[in-house]
Amino acid sequence: MSWVLLTNDDGLDSPALHPFAAALSVRHDVRVIVPERERSWSGKAITRFGTLEARALDGGLYGWAHTGLPADGVQLGAGPLAADPPSLVVSGINVGYNHGAGYLWSSGTVGAAVEAWALGLPAVAFSTGTMVDWPGWRARVHATSSATAWRRLAEYCAWLLDEIVAVGLHESADIVNVNLPFDAGHGTERRLTTVARTGYGSLLVANGDGEFIHSYDGKLVARGPLEGSDVEAAHDEVVSITPVMMPASAPPTAAQRRLAAPPA
Repeated sequence: MSWVLLTNDDGLDSPALHPFAAALSVRHDVRVIVPERERSWSGKAITRFGTLEARALDGGLYGWAHTGLPADGVQLGAGPLAADPPSLVVSGINVGYNHGAGYLWSSGTVGAAVEAWALGLPAVAFSTGTMVDWPGWRARVHATSSATAWRRLAEYCAWLLDEIVAVGLHESADIVNVNLPFDAGHGTERRLTTVARTGYGSLLVANGDGEFIHSYDGKLVARGPLEGSDVEAAHDEVVSITPVMMPASAPPTAAQRRLAAPPA
């Protein structure tokens, strides 16, 4: 493996960034490309208009911080900022689960992995989260007292990444999406899962000044069975490894094929 590009959507201040970069660097040549600030919920959006800026990182990280979106970072890190493309793109570790179809297509963490696929590069996205007390959990994992826990989780994710590559999971998937509890380790059950068909409710509420703000309660809306899915694995507090294929067309029924009938 030539070198690994590490990105995220939580930005330069992510509590996972330094420990994950350090853990990956034990076995890989790692270069970092992250947004200057948090860019969650940005999906695979690209900055079409305007300009992007990138600056070299310091403080023990080799790579760049940029002013764009996560997918922009993959374009920059694998393109004009690199003499040669990476052999693998790793995104995360995201603060919060990215499971179920609704999250999958909204997540900047997964969006960066999808952008890698668009460039012909294998990619793995990592996210950790909780199914209870999201505000309290988020505050805890951002506290300095969680630094040791982040190092432990980062080392486990680096090991799991090598296992995913070793078994050739990319041979049957366009990207790989991993979701795992914050206390996951070698003793935690791992499952190969499907993407749950889940959505969510309204994301925007009026703030009383004629404007609308993001206000999401974190509840998923099931639009199909959850058995064997990434969301079920999160409820069971196990590691979910999901091989993901890019969107494909649905097979029509015999009756629906009449829509494509030749002219009379």
